[in-house]
Amino acid sequence: MGDSVYNRCMYDLIVIGGGAAGFFAALAAKEANPMAKVAILEKTAVLLSKVRVSGGGRCNVTNACADPLPFSKHYPRGERELLGPFHKFCSTHTIEWFESRGVPLKSEPDGRMFPTTNSSETIINCLMAEAQKLGVEIHLRQRVEAIQKEDEEFLIQVKDKSPFKTKKLLLATGSSPEGHEWAKNLGHSVESAVPSLFTFNVPNSPLSELSGVSFEKVKLQLAGTSFTHTGPLLITHFGFSGPAALKLSAWGARYLHEKAYRVELVINWLPDLSLLEIKNQLQALKRNSPQKNLLAENPFHLTKSFWKNFVGDLSRLNDISLKQLDQLAEKLHSDVYQVNGKTTNKEEFVTCGGVNLKEVNFKTMESKLCPGLFFAGEVLDIDGITGGFNFQNAWTTGFIAGTSSLT
Repeated sequence: MGDSVYNRCMYDLIVIGGGAAGFFAALAAKEANPMAKVAILEKTAVLLSKVRVSGGGRCNVTNACADPLPFSKHYPRGERELLGPFHKFCSTHTIEWFESRGVPLKSEPDGRMFPTTNSSETIINCLMAEAQKLGVEIHLRQRVEAIQKEDEEFLIQVKDKSPFKTKKLLLATGSSPEGHEWAKNLGHSVESAVPSLFTFNVPNSPLSELSGVSFEKVKLQLAGTSFTHTGPLLITHFGFSGPAALKLSAWGARYLHEKAYRVELVINWLPDLSLLEIKNQLQALKRNSPQKNLLAENPFHLTKSFWKNFVGDLSRLNDISLKQLDQLAEKLHSDVYQVNGKTTNKEEFVTCGGVNLKEVNFKTMESKLCPGLFFAGEVLDIDGITGGFNFQNAWTTGFIAGTSSLT
């Protein structure tokens, strides 16, 4: 590792970026062509940093969904482009790859897959051992200052060190602005990076005292748009989180960015019932049990603390007007909250944006504009929802880019 006499030699492939996609690409390249000279350049002193923190330190390696078509549906950007690559290398291939190297994975009820050790270090150690076995060179603390293409070669200028030369270049720089600039300099257009997969902040939320209360199924919608998502929701002290909120933020990422994260969020607390069905149930309850207390009845079996907050001062059904019941039904069906800001989901930070997908051949991950240049991972305008899908994008595009670059 580190700077060496190798810098003055010609490489067959240099991968810039020591994350999951870049690392996997380098391994795939060496497996495809064991005699090739392959190196990874990483600007920091740490490799695979996202792998280390993913899944709370457990590493959500992939998802148990085995069919490429439904798997591809989990990508707000990249769904169509990834379908072909997933037929070449999808979650089943990832599972086999790690298990054949002594790292079995386990599936959880929601489909997320982790190493049976529950430790991301197991994944990191496996990848590092494979790199050592295959002879992939790793150069840390490499501050790339410029990339030039001269004839059929790439010249990579590194701060305070002699340049690297390579026949093929693979950018796996994630959402790094530098990576996007290098892609632009080599002829590509880049969609600006904006956050994806975040939670919604609702200052002064009337539900803040219910922090920790969760729902198995609600329907969320960004008011005035077609962006919706149905799934589990978690009330937090700052607003809303949980899978439904995270997935809605992913699909609406660009719209939310344009609106500076100031939008109205509409919540349907009873998505399996129509507005008319909710009204009919409340009116029937009033007719049949006028002396009963609405709070005690809780006809939709919602969490008691939530129902108490929601019903407020309404009490004996006989004292509640039909208009008040209709208003309650409408609120259960379309409850509106003012979102003002976002919060990153735990330690994870996903962006949408990157190299324009139309400029890349997804059969090889090679640039259509600059021969010899390849891409893998989040440097592309691809992002998946939570659940192992972003890592699978890294493994898939890394595998195809690495294999294609040296065959």
